[in-house]
Amino acid sequence: MKLIRDPLLWLMVLFIALLVGLPHSEGLFSALFPQLPRPVYQQESFLALTLAHFWLVGVSSLVAIVLGVGAGILVTRPAGREFRSLVETIAAIGQTFPPVAVLAIAVPVMGFGQQPAIIALILYGVLPILQGTLAGLAAVPAGVTSVAEGMGMNRWQRLIKVELPLAAPVILAGVRTSIIINIGTAAIASTVGASTLGTPIIIGLSGFNTAYIIQGAILVALAAVIVDRGFERLGRYLNRHAQ
Repeated sequence: MKLIRDPLLWLMVLFIALLVGLPHSEGLFSALFPQLPRPVYQQESFLALTLAHFWLVGVSSLVAIVLGVGAGILVTRPAGREFRSLVETIAAIGQTFPPVAVLAIAVPVMGFGQQPAIIALILYGVLPILQGTLAGLAAVPAGVTSVAEGMGMNRWQRLIKVELPLAAPVILAGVRTSIIINIGTAAIASTVGASTLGTPIIIGLSGFNTAYIIQGAILVALAAVIVDRGFERLGRYLNRHAQ
């Protein structure tokens, strides 16, 4: 009974229903937009676009997590503390660049496709993860690390067994923010030839087809909500086990 009332489950069911149903919704969109000769996007399947979208977000987010968490750990260790302000500045600069500008710079070097989009998403996704890592590690009580040191743990043991588990909920919050941003930003990747859920939106904007824009936007928004709810649930789980 609890499973039936699960809002996350129903959001996922709705998303799958839209993937299956949108290609067959010509009657609905024809009624809503009678002036459009082709009111339903048919060039690629919505399932293929969804898989490509999440592949792009997954690869870029994985790299951003490795860079953000790795840099956060590095600059909180004694050997790397002097580089903290530099690392934070570089990460902040990366996010201030508009994704479209990054794509425009990367395309002449890397060509059209997924590669320039991945670079743009990585630059955009590192800062929230870095900030979450720094905040999470800073929030670890000094007394806890002192106890771990008294038990004979070396630096890396304290980091892996004490600091990171306690900092995990805050780090996860940064990862959550980064991935949600990337789900929305990945739609722009279609401007450089990458297949994403933004493809119907971009084609709709260029062809004045509002129906295409709505179809793509609904799927992008719903995907972001589902991932956000999933991270919320994971965060609650980590908070219970961190206490």
